[in-house]
Amino acid sequence: MDKNKYAQKSIDPATQAMLSKAEQAGVEVAWERLEKQEPQCGFGLLGICCRNCNMGPCRIDPFGNGADKGICGANADTIVARNLLRTIAAGAASHSDHGRDVVETVLHAAEGRAPDYEIKDEEKLLALAKELKVPTDGRSKQEIALDIAVKAIDEFGTRKGTLELLGRVPPQRKERWEKLGIVPRGIDREVVEIMHRTHMGVDTDYVNLILQGMRAALSDGWGGSMWATELSDVLFGTPKPHKGVSNLGVLKEDEVNIVVHGHEPTLSEMIVRAAKDPQIVEFARSQGAKGINICGMCCTGNELLMRHDVPIAGNFLQQELAIITGAVEAMVVDVQCIMPSLTEVAGCYHTKIISTSPKAKFPGAQHVAFNEEKALEIAREIVRIAVENYPRRNKEKVFIPAEKMEFVAGFSVEAILSALGGSLDPLLNAIKEGNIKGIAGIVGCNNPKIKHDYGHVTLAEELIKQDILVVETGCAAIASAKAGLLLPEAAAKAGPGLRAVCEALKIPPVLHMGSCVDISRIMVVAAAAARALGVDICDLPLAGAAPEWMSEKAVSIGAYVVASGIFTVLGTVPPVLGSSNVAALLTEGAKDVVGASFAVEGDPLKAAELIVKHINEKRAGLGLA
Repeated sequence: MDKNKYAQKSIDPATQAMLSKAEQAGVEVAWERLEKQEPQCGFGLLGICCRNCNMGPCRIDPFGNGADKGICGANADTIVARNLLRTIAAGAASHSDHGRDVVETVLHAAEGRAPDYEIKDEEKLLALAKELKVPTDGRSKQEIALDIAVKAIDEFGTRKGTLELLGRVPPQRKERWEKLGIVPRGIDREVVEIMHRTHMGVDTDYVNLILQGMRAALSDGWGGSMWATELSDVLFGTPKPHKGVSNLGVLKEDEVNIVVHGHEPTLSEMIVRAAKDPQIVEFARSQGAKGINICGMCCTGNELLMRHDVPIAGNFLQQELAIITGAVEAMVVDVQCIMPSLTEVAGCYHTKIISTSPKAKFPGAQHVAFNEEKALEIAREIVRIAVENYPRRNKEKVFIPAEKMEFVAGFSVEAILSALGGSLDPLLNAIKEGNIKGIAGIVGCNNPKIKHDYGHVTLAEELIKQDILVVETGCAAIASAKAGLLLPEAAAKAGPGLRAVCEALKIPPVLHMGSCVDISRIMVVAAAAARALGVDICDLPLAGAAPEWMSEKAVSIGAYVVASGIFTVLGTVPPVLGSSNVAALLTEGAKDVVGASFAVEGDPLKAAELIVKHINEKRAGLGLA
């Protein structure tokens, strides 16, 4: 068996071991499906195919030997821009619809219709109320929460013409958006307008199209995603730093293993509660198990590990591999990043795939409809299904990799401020003095086109060597957790300045800030730092990176991060190269328009060089050495 071929696919030893087991068992996983797709459609990779009406599909010849326009007359610039916008619309809709679900849960809890949920962080509730000018004197937390939830739900189809949380944006940034006409008006409105503008015969100006894409993305970053983060904290508690364990080694041979996978904390929080029910625990013991082991996967895992001691089994490309261990009784899924292949892989083992959302059903899965009004009752039903499946486990098929790693997670904005004594001043002073050169946010998915976890871990390691503090969310954060970078001891790998700061504060050089919607936490810190210094966000020594991105959500995130003024490096190329004008606008022209731009660099070592160069330029602009 050629072990080297597994090392070419992932740097994670647990993943390599499971790829070998999958091959021996004849179970197909994402990497094999990628190989079967090659060579991938060249027109699609360049973004120059259009299916937006039934005169087509049309495609533009990138070599100039064939069609240079679609049947309607749309050229490469228009087609590429329209395709990019539809991707942003899907990504913004996904994250913001997640936000809507959280808002509605708070609304129903405040109304008494969802009795299993309660307001766990009253302090944050009151802080939000003050920010939103919601009265608090003599009122219960339910009454306050109800007013906030109503304000939040109105954001999706707002008549006010602007979003509530834009008050956090530095005035220089908001003024720039106003001049460009991209201040987001309402979350749903911006997504709908994208779909209208990209319909046949509407907007054909690629610059105008890209600006609307940024506007919709901003409605996600400063609207839907931010509301998801803020109200998840109110409902489930604002994260504080605590230790956890990551990687496939967290699965247990002698317990019922339930993997919760997806993005909705409203479901996973209830699963955690149900698994602690003494009657259900006793039922598990009656089935021969020593207990019930809840593990997270992807961003549901991030949500849980930010607030509980629930271990995380892995990130996006490990979801099939968790099943292939043969030790998972149930994988409970809701929405986003769930591979349709899971039911097929589970068919080779005893694992049950349990879908829960009306928005996401999977042929071959058992569907248990989740309802907030009976949340805990339904969660108990799901856990019981998993427990009943334990005796069906085939011990001969069980192989759990030994690899697991401790980490520290839970660095919310509030936790960071607490560690700094209640103010950003110590952090800003460390940046001014040069102990911390700047901050880089590494976010995003896994993509089998890139060696699993390599882009995330290598980039983080290179940046901390250069005294750049790294903050992470999503699958990138899980990669760093498995590599040991989320431990205070990892400061030994950092440059002398960052190492000293980390040792003084007893924090890791890479901070886990949550799930992919929690990039909003990074934006809040960036905006607060800019306001404290009296500058725009684009003037700060900040950078973003998505080394292994693959989803439409990542495109929306990248668009709102750049539109907010933060230079961002992508590890995989978006389908825009079919238009030199669109590509130039995103990588060069955007800098003059919004103060930041994209770069694409698949080599994380070279990506680190780009980020270091950018941060040094921003330091010089602020008069810092």
